Amino acid sequence: MPASRTPQEPEVGDVSVADVLAAQARLRRFLPPTPLHYAERFGVWLKLENLQRTGSYKVRGALNALLAGRERGDDRPVICASAGNHAQGVAWAAYRLNIPAITVMPHGAPATKIAGVAHWGATVRQHGESYDEAYAFARALADQHGYRFLSAFDDPDVIAGQGTLGIELAPHAPDVVIVPIGGGGLASGVALALKSQGVRIVGAQVEGVDSMARAIRGDVREIAPVATLADGVRVKIPGFLTRKLCSALLDDVVIVREAELRETLVRLALEEHVIAEGAGALALAAGRRVAGKRKCAVVSGGNIDALVLAQLLADIRPRPPRKPRRRASERTRPPLPTVLATSPISASIPTSAIPSDLAVEETSW
Repeated sequence: MPASRTPQEPEVGDVSVADVLAAQARLRRFLPPTPLHYAERFGVWLKLENLQRTGSYKVRGALNALLAGRERGDDRPVICASAGNHAQGVAWAAYRLNIPAITVMPHGAPATKIAGVAHWGATVRQHGESYDEAYAFARALADQHGYRFLSAFDDPDVIAGQGTLGIELAPHAPDVVIVPIGGGGLASGVALALKSQGVRIVGAQVEGVDSMARAIRGDVREIAPVATLADGVRVKIPGFLTRKLCSALLDDVVIVREAELRETLVRLALEEHVIAEGAGALALAAGRRVAGKRKCAVVSGGNIDALVLAQLLADIRPRPPRKPRRRASERTRPPLPTVLATSPISASIPTSAIPSDLAVEETSW
């Protein structure tokens, strides 16, 4: 990091693969691995962080940061700013570790996320109309009262905690992993965990909410994010540490249109029976533009407001998926022996008993 800093730039240290491994050692007794699900109609594996504690991957970074702070002797009350998921992660982690927690959330944050924070006993303060306004207020409170401020993404302990998701994916040997990007904490952590193994890491952002993509190209100006279903990634300025890591480690960033995001979220619910919030469907929406034989998209969260989901299901009629295509090996396989069609024994065999390698597989959208 450069020696001179702008007044807004937080003091952050470096984070490495060793930090991600240390985070995994801390978290394994609290957070079991989330499952993988193969979305056959999309041809993509899904890492279901919507089934994580608090319904989002954010709890990984929050819990690791509090555990690492306790190891260093930092027992101060913690405060954070969040559109919802980081606040819930901090609230749950603080509850488990018996640490006082205050969360600052912007007005308009989903009611389900506010309720989730309050459920775990954290104090909820609502301020501003965006994450960035809530962030400035939370930083002021931290300076005034001596609280520990915990960034939603630009903190080494948080990044290392998010990277444990990548460690869980490693045994499944994906060739490309697609992750949503807001401030960049998840993308940075997953890239740290998997890049050395030759896995391509692709970020996904929404059109008009693409501050990280701009920053990677050298445009670090503050943007005014447009309204989007993906409220969890609506950030004006990405993190300083995460920008550095994403610039060095990401292979690409795909920009998704809002209409694509909405259709993907509805298809995910209707076809795969997976409930995701807007940001949770973002990586899958970007997946159609990413080549790979074993693609994995991170469903980063499932905390969508029930009324919003109901309205989407009522308003959006997804296009029917393309018909499945056979594998090349199936097209060249010789026909079944005629005995299978003429034998009295084979005539009584149900279709389900035919070997599974003859089954049709859907491999594209």
